[in-house]
Amino acid sequence: MITDTASFDQFLAIDIRAGTIRQVEAFPEARKPAWKLAIDLGPEIGTKWSSAQITDLYAPADLIGRQVATVINLGARRIGPFLSEVLTLGFPDAEGRVVLVSPERVVPDGSRLF
Repeated sequence: MITDTASFDQFLAIDIRAGTIRQVEAFPEARKPAWKLAIDLGPEIGTKWSSAQITDLYAPADLIGRQVATVINLGARRIGPFLSEVLTLGFPDAEGRVVLVSPERVVPDGSRLF
């Protein structure tokens, strides 16, 4: 049962943008297996880095050129030696593996969810 509610204004404060993964790097220092993702969020925002625990379902070749949904205004988070600048969004599948959230069709990088 959901007990917490958020106002519409609180929802609008979360800045969710589409971006295209341009680069994937290994992240051996992470406690749980993860990739470092360079995500192109368009000319206004630029390229931002994210750490994503998605190695169970996605190889680097599966990720390059793929659009994903990101939260860009949570502030950067240090994960070991890496600074994750945006949060890449996903849902857990039945086994708890992260399935990425992506636009149904290609949209301009930096497009905001509304």
